[in-house]
Amino acid sequence: MKIRIKFSKHGNTKYVGHLDIMRYFQKAMRRADIPIRYSEGFSPHQVMSFAAPLGIGIESDSEYLDIEVTDSIDSSEAIKRLNSVMCEGIKIIEWKQLPDNSKTAMSQVASADYFVLCECNDISPLDKAEILVEKETKSGELKQVDIKPMLYSVKKTEGGLLMHVAQGSSGNLKPETVMKALRIDEYHIIRKAIYDISGLTL
Repeated sequence: MKIRIKFSKHGNTKYVGHLDIMRYFQKAMRRADIPIRYSEGFSPHQVMSFAAPLGIGIESDSEYLDIEVTDSIDSSEAIKRLNSVMCEGIKIIEWKQLPDNSKTAMSQVASADYFVLCECNDISPLDKAEILVEKETKSGELKQVDIKPMLYSVKKTEGGLLMHVAQGSSGNLKPETVMKALRIDEYHIIRKAIYDISGLTL
């Protein structure tokens, strides 16, 4: 039975990296007595995957975790059990059963909304036909990359910027890169939502 869990990540947990969050949830499943399925073989591990790893220092209202369970459990009971063992800053919001043939959240991610708390009076540099930003390649070389095709929208709102950017295997634009293009160094990022290719939230 496939389950998708939605959770938020705020406060000091924004400084906890993805691998540590994964290990934390593995322990939480055991502590909450969730009947999670384990893989077969010589080194069994919990069947678990996350939609899109969150960068260090970024908070989120909408993170997604897929698991498989061996027995059915009431959604409200599962949420209650998990929240009882969560640390401060992480909250389970939703527990949803998925069809058996559903794809993982990780494979469905296509875009995301971010709110960037900052002082920004001018976003005209993002109106150009090309937005060239210097990025480091895996080999350590620096090259200029056009981020315009991956920046779907950006607008000024009270307190900062709301941006909709490409995420996932087909393209991945970090909001930090957009801020680099705007030459803004001080900001705080919150991921608001994650969408699939059809524009629906996971």
